[in-house]
Amino acid sequence: MSENAPAHHIAHSREERHPLAKAPVTAPPNTVDGFVKQFLDNLNFGQGVALSASGVNDQYLALARTVRDYLMARWLETVRRQLVSQAKGVCYLSAEYLLGRQLGNSLLATGLEDVAAEALAECGIDIADLRAQEVEPGLGNGGLGRLAACFIDSLATMSVPSIGYGIRYEYGIFRQTFEDGQQVEKPDRWLSMGSPWEFPHPEAAQTISFGGRTEQYDDDGVTRTRWIPDWDVLAIPYNYMVPGYLNGRVNTLRLWSAQATKAFDLRIFNAGDYAEAVRAQTFAENISKVLYPEDSTPQGKELRLQQQYFFAAASIADFLDVVLPPDYDLTKLPDRAIFQLNDTHPVIAVPELMRQLVDVRGLEWEQAWEITQGCFAYTCHTLLPEALEVWSVDLLGRLLPRHLEIIYRINEEFLAAVRERYGDDELRVRNMSIIGEHPERSVRMAHLATVASVKVNGVAELHSQLLREKVLHDFHEFYPGKFTNVTNGITPRRFLRLANKSLSELITDALGPGWVTDLDRLRELETYAEDPEFRERFAEVKASNKRRLNRVLLERDGLEVDDTHMLDVMVKRLHEYKRQMLKLLHIVTLYDGIVSGRVPISEVTPRTFIFGAKAAPGYRIAKDIIHLINKVGSVVNADPAVEGRLKVLFPPNYNVTLAERIIPAADLSEQISLAGKEASGTGNMKFALNGALTIGTDDGANVEIRQLVGDDHFFLFGMTEPEVEELAAKGYVPSDFYRADPNLRSAIDLIASGAFSGGDRSVFEPVISNLLYNDRFMVLADYAAYIAAQERVDAAYADADTWTRSAILNVARCGFFSSDRSMRDYIDRIWHTPPSF
Repeated sequence: MSENAPAHHIAHSREERHPLAKAPVTAPPNTVDGFVKQFLDNLNFGQGVALSASGVNDQYLALARTVRDYLMARWLETVRRQLVSQAKGVCYLSAEYLLGRQLGNSLLATGLEDVAAEALAECGIDIADLRAQEVEPGLGNGGLGRLAACFIDSLATMSVPSIGYGIRYEYGIFRQTFEDGQQVEKPDRWLSMGSPWEFPHPEAAQTISFGGRTEQYDDDGVTRTRWIPDWDVLAIPYNYMVPGYLNGRVNTLRLWSAQATKAFDLRIFNAGDYAEAVRAQTFAENISKVLYPEDSTPQGKELRLQQQYFFAAASIADFLDVVLPPDYDLTKLPDRAIFQLNDTHPVIAVPELMRQLVDVRGLEWEQAWEITQGCFAYTCHTLLPEALEVWSVDLLGRLLPRHLEIIYRINEEFLAAVRERYGDDELRVRNMSIIGEHPERSVRMAHLATVASVKVNGVAELHSQLLREKVLHDFHEFYPGKFTNVTNGITPRRFLRLANKSLSELITDALGPGWVTDLDRLRELETYAEDPEFRERFAEVKASNKRRLNRVLLERDGLEVDDTHMLDVMVKRLHEYKRQMLKLLHIVTLYDGIVSGRVPISEVTPRTFIFGAKAAPGYRIAKDIIHLINKVGSVVNADPAVEGRLKVLFPPNYNVTLAERIIPAADLSEQISLAGKEASGTGNMKFALNGALTIGTDDGANVEIRQLVGDDHFFLFGMTEPEVEELAAKGYVPSDFYRADPNLRSAIDLIASGAFSGGDRSVFEPVISNLLYNDRFMVLADYAAYIAAQERVDAAYADADTWTRSAILNVARCGFFSSDRSMRDYIDRIWHTPPSF
């Protein structure tokens, strides 16, 4: 056991050294008076201010620490029990965790919501003001990070031992602002006021090395390899508590921050070269500065690989050196831990574990490889070939020379097994090789993950099928039992109980409180869909959520939402395959129809369209689409010809906090990716669970949503995945669709004319050219079907009572999409990690 072990990972020997170490930690009294006392103590002695002199931030930090105190006793007890039981647990390796605000979730998990509100009221404080003060952690970007956050929430709620591992990004990905409608990236200074939810443990730092060379040496007659690196950094752990819902369990999220091993050279500083004196510090700390650094340059690519190895290596070392007891029999490691690879970002952990077992701990290669193959599982989150990470051999060899040697040997032995089964089928060998040869020699991380893992899973039924049949088809044939499916899920605690309190109370009135941890019980709501009084109450909940959203957006961005409008929402990462352009063409078509006089305004359903999306800084066409959406919105919103009928809103910097306000208010959920391109999606689940109807393609988890809610309560359109493949094979010519459809042609021509760019035709020419001559995600091919589906939406929305009935049935039939169910599937099919109480 490392002497640098953090306080809550006490070594067994220390646990036995002092009798008080075994004494339970007592939480503060769960009463209003007890809460007031704890709050004032934290305000006085933590913040160093009296209540009369305190500001909102002082009060927020004191409140956060008070709630943290209640969790702390449960956290330490959870760690103690895990130490004693040594039960098998999940080590969840993810490059991002999109956590959202922590205060509300912690109050919910501890059952302190009412106690805290009453206690603060006695102090003359409105708890809503303190909730609003919290800054959302900048630790994630999109669905991948939010999924990781949902999963660790469910694992804690289900009392499954787990540690989440990731990176503590100093500036997140970026804070999005708009200047003249264009996205501008600014630092997300989420840590500027301090974070009361994290616990730094610099004494538990891991040293992470890079560069250098390898050499062989004789170890008592055995030839071994050692890595002689050129430079290293410190990985400083910051622990976050992950509370289960009302069950007393608190698991751990451990995030790593980079720090130089030699941060400051006083001699150089005194000589006057101040920049050089801190160069090592600056260089090292770049590793954990931002999420997904721009990688269009060689330096950016290298930084990304540094990030991935940094947190993977720190996490592996932490588990082996700190979490495991001293002298643990590493041959039994698969019985103690499963390292879940959340996409390809952490896959470098595979050769790192091999290096630890073979080079550091002296195991034989064969034994180490057997252990490694029993410890990893891989979740693939994409069907896009460009999203399956590869690293050039040159870069990997320069940065991690020993790991490249290990990967070469893994590949050599794997290909020998492939040849043994398939003979001289060299095309298959080349296709399956971990080392790709074109366009440059590179390491295919998805192949490495597949070879090393006990299981590989997709994240929706269709996605898993396409993984087996297309993306990793040869591997499925080679490892027929290795591939499985686990459809994604979302935590109902945050995305229904916290985000939509009014609907939650309505459900609880009908079903009782047990549904929060047993979402299948929502099925019981089906009978209430036939109850006129329940439908009326449900409709009022939706209207009140729209009014709440209006207050939030008015204060946040100066934007207004009309609660009499259909709220048509598309919020997700900006990527061409998600097809925000298809949604925008629908808006332009409606606008063009009204202003041209072809469509009487009285026949247009009043709609407010809300977009929320960030584009990667180097993704030029995605940023152009954001610009176009904002410019269309500016024109539409200012045109009296459509006033009261159409409105386009694009609040900047979409995040979990804003999602918790937008999703409960939405009437229509836009899930319109090209069939066969979306792995799953989880926004689609959040909207359906909050009573929005879906318009979507048969893609990702849309397929399962439609099957569960029924065709009558889902607006399906567009090509199926086989039809997409057939059109691509025939040769898709987008301009043919443009010429054949007068509505489409008119909408595109209106954009091209400069109508949304002050008459300047050149501004959006790249977007138009991309649609007409590239359109690799077939926006124009699905346009007519999408417009027809939107007409069905209008017809359905005109009957408010029937629409509300469909919305209730969406809620009732989407209990399957709980992340608790996803965790049960992982446990049963992959991890075999039962609850440990």
